[in-house]
Formats: sequence, C-alpha cells, structure tokens
Amino acid sequence: MIDYDKVLSEKCKTIKPSGIRKFFDLAASVEGVISLGVGEPDFQTPWTIRQEAINELEKGKTKYTANSGLSELKAAVSEYTMKKIGVKYDPEKEVLITVGGSEGIDICLRSLINPGDEILVVEPCFVCYAPIVTLTGGIPVSIETKEENGFKVTAEEIKEKITPKTKLLILPFPNNPTGGIMTKEDYLPIAEAIKDTDIMVLTDEIYSELTYSGKHFSFAAIEGMRERTIVVDGFSKAYAMTGWRMGYVLAPQPLMTQMLKIHQYAIMCSPTISQYAALEALKSCEKDVEKMRSEYDMRRKWLVKALNDIDLEYFEPMGAFYVFPSIKSTGLSSEVFCDRLVNEYKVAVVPGNAFGSCGEGHIRISYAYSIKHLMTAIDRIKAFLDKVKSENA
Repeated sequence: MIDYDKVLSEKCKTIKPSGIRKFFDLAASVEGVISLGVGEPDFQTPWTIRQEAINELEKGKTKYTANSGLSELKAAVSEYTMKKIGVKYDPEKEVLITVGGSEGIDICLRSLINPGDEILVVEPCFVCYAPIVTLTGGIPVSIETKEENGFKVTAEEIKEKITPKTKLLILPFPNNPTGGIMTKEDYLPIAEAIKDTDIMVLTDEIYSELTYSGKHFSFAAIEGMRERTIVVDGFSKAYAMTGWRMGYVLAPQPLMTQMLKIHQYAIMCSPTISQYAALEALKSCEKDVEKMRSEYDMRRKWLVKALNDIDLEYFEPMGAFYVFPSIKSTGLSSEVFCDRLVNEYKVAVVPGNAFGSCGEGHIRISYAYSIKHLMTAIDRIKAFLDKVKSENA
C-alpha cells in the first residue's frame, strides 16, 4: 500500500485548514443554524449583470478570451481605477483579469517570492496570505495590529519587522475581519519608511467600495509608491458576484509580465461569460453598488448598537461587512466560544484566531445578512452570554 504521508508535500501537510470553512461546515451540519460566518453578500447579483451574461451565453460567447482578459474589460477596469483611486494603468500592459481576487493574491506572491524571503503579513487578516507564502517557500512574518489603535498598522510596527530578507508587505484594507481602514495620513509614514528599499507592497482592496467613513484611499496613489505596489481587487463583494469568480490585478509592467506567465500556465483565462458580466457591472451598476453599501451601513450601525446593548466589547468597523467583538470577558477561548455557540444556541460565527494568533479573544460576525437574521442571532448570542455568565458566577 502507498504511504501517503511520504508522498504528500511537507509544506502542504503543515498548513491548517481554513478556520472559516471549518465553522461553515460545522454550521451546515447543525439543523436550524443562523450563520453569520461567511463573507458573502446576501443580495442577488444585479439583474442587468445577469441579463448580460444570459445574452452573451445565447450568442455563443463561450470560447477562450486572451489570457489577460477581454480588452474592453481591461480598459473599463483601467478607467474605473483612475476614477476610484486616481492612478492610471495601461489596460494592455498593467491590467490582468483573474479568477477572483484570490488568484490575484496567489500569482502575485508566486511571482515575487524566492525561498527564504520574508513577507510581512498584517494581522488579523484574510486567511490565505500566510499559507500561500509558506507554499511558495517564503516566510510569513506577522505584524499584529491592536484594537486600541483601530486595527491600523503603523510605520514603527513595520520597521521593527524589516530585515535584509524582507521582500513584500501585505496591506489588507479595508480589513477582513476587523473592518478597520487606513487613510492617506496613515499610509504616508509607511511610504516614507520603505521608499529607499526594494520592498514591494501588495494591497488587497476587495472591500474598497464598502468604506463608510470618507473615501477609500489606495497606497498606490502615494507619490513614488505606484512602482512598488500591486493592487488586487475584484467584483465579488461590491457587486454581489462571489460565484462569478472575477477579480483583477493592477501592477507595473515588469511585475505584470511575470504574473501573466503564471496565469497562462495555471488558468489560461478567466471565465468568459463572467468577464462580459463584469464589464456590464462596471458600465451600469454604480447605483446598485451604492444601494448595497447603504444597506450594509444600516446593518453596521444596527449591529454595533446591538452589541453595545448586550455588553459585548467591540471596535466600530469603518469598512467591509464584519464586526470583530472581544469575547475575553467570557473566559472562553475563541474556538470554544464559537463551538458552544453553534451547538448550544445555533449561531455560527468565526473564531478570531482563524485570522492570526492575535485574533484570539475575538469572534468575527458578518453583517452581510438581513436585519431579521441579525436580530435573531443577537438574541441567541445574548442568551448564550447570560448562560456563560451564570456558569462563571
């Protein structure tokens, strides 16, 4: 018999399964669960987008596109990016259409990392960065942000972690899971700290349209930073297009040339029908995005008030669609809290340590769900907190 332990990749074996998926699968196995665990909009993809996909499908537009994507879509992305963050990218040389933002992150890391390179990962953060770094032979170096600082990362915290092996800094803002954002004023000292180095920057801006305090600002917009910055963005969150798997990467041509090679060999091209749908999204769905953002903002305000009413400590999020409350007062670990909550009170949330060890003592609650779901969930969470309090009395 084959000894699978010998044939499997050692790096792959050391990677833990996603903490998000663990509790999503657990929730699916418990009848009657209200899940606030997955970062997926509860809105349907706007009808104009779906209609365009149907129209293109009926026309037989099912062949491969160019590896880097439809020229008209790349041009639309370039124009939209200029309007949004004020940075111009050549649509044929500096724009790549990817299979969701996740592929963009993957090919960016694979195109940059040599064995032993150190990658600065700002945590808490989306779960994929460190595992991909490890798989590519790099070394993830955690920079832990603090609730009292609004979960922002500072230049001083970054400089403490820089070594001669530092290759890349990952800036995941607006942040999943905390809802924290970074402003131009926050970014300027960071730009100053790395301007005379060869350190590259990856900005994951998938939640950029879901900013509730002022306008989103991109690190790439700082003078002198465009040449070292790779911007990853996409359609999943803002346009409620998670299953369409549409993202894009913006980067200087020398970097894009290498990323395109990986994309060519691994993917060929992004889904053709989805590309036409994304083009329609950029053309005609600005009002739909604003409507969804307004709804998220209303849910955000309701949820933070509800958390305050049940005496659960929280940081008020200013972006994305998550709240990251502290559950330290319960005396339970994040995983025990979430496990008991789903099994005893049928509410699924995600333990904070799924997003890095500094997330321990927190849980992530998604408000990409209806107010009705949120109200029922909060009632159950309050009942659970009361039970834990009586146990500790």
